[in-house]
Amino acid sequence: KRHMRTIFPIAPFILFCCTATTSTSFTGSTAFCSTPSLVGARVSRVCGRAPRMSADPSQEVPSGGRAIDEQAYEAERLGKDAEAMQQMQQVMERAADPSAAGFDKLRNPWKWEIRKRVWDYMETNNIARNPRPVHHRIPNFEGAELAAANLCSLPEFQRAKVVKVNPDTPQKEVRFGVLTSGKKLMAPQPRLRTGFFSTLLQTDIPDGAIREACTSVGMAKFATPLDLEDKIIVDLIVVGSTAVCPKTGARIGKGEGFAELEYGMLRWMGAITENTLVVTSVNDCQIVDDIPSGELMKHDVSVDVICTPTRIIRVEKPVPKPSGIYWDLLSPEKLSQVPLPRISA
Repeated sequence: KRHMRTIFPIAPFILFCCTATTSTSFTGSTAFCSTPSLVGARVSRVCGRAPRMSADPSQEVPSGGRAIDEQAYEAERLGKDAEAMQQMQQVMERAADPSAAGFDKLRNPWKWEIRKRVWDYMETNNIARNPRPVHHRIPNFEGAELAAANLCSLPEFQRAKVVKVNPDTPQKEVRFGVLTSGKKLMAPQPRLRTGFFSTLLQTDIPDGAIREACTSVGMAKFATPLDLEDKIIVDLIVVGSTAVCPKTGARIGKGEGFAELEYGMLRWMGAITENTLVVTSVNDCQIVDDIPSGELMKHDVSVDVICTPTRIIRVEKPVPKPSGIYWDLLSPEKLSQVPLPRISA
């Protein structure tokens, strides 16, 4: 047996010393965990109840929703978004100039070229929808509702009981489809800044509030944050994309790596396997053929199905998906921003 530690990089640091029987590999001072043996009863038995992954987890969700200051919540969310977008703009500018300072330290600068091309095209051709401009976002697009309808028509969606959907605007109608079909919606908390995932059922939502429940504020009011020790199986994953390849399923997001981190965390929790279907909804103009699959990184998440307003594309040979969290690819900045369970030797 190996002795592992789960560390949350939040102040004060909380240390769990656990005994686990897991397969791990180490690179320097970093680690990759391929099985979820630190979740659940082991943590509870050894350490007591694990901390909830929520800013105020002790509250039950009342019939009218959790009381929050909506104005302050939105102001903080928008402020974080603006800060992140400014940082991504600087990265994109460096990626466009090989002579720029720090260019040699960029991962996959070609991704930024594709992102900018797609974002520019959507804006120039008025395919973009608010919030605009769509640069440095998962872009909202004309026909998002039709793409969502195609996604919700998938047999895999119809069979699913729990569906994890990204919190971005173009997938709002997908979240609505999950809730109105009686399924459990799982969504990440915005930028993972106060925790990881929350879940929501239509029965948890007050009458007339289902549209609000599909927003980040609504999830904060009505959804239930997940504990580290909660047992849940996710049947289907929906991710947003900036660009996607129909041949390999290779996907490019907005550049912050949250989809990859969320996928790795779900694998680590044991909530999904390599066979869990990953679907994206995009406009047809976001389908590209110049993503070099051989240059993808090991944490990049491919998709199995692409839904657009006009068609459903099943990827014949998706590139392999990550097996967990790759600590060596997480920057110190990311680790300090996200209350991420850390496994180390």
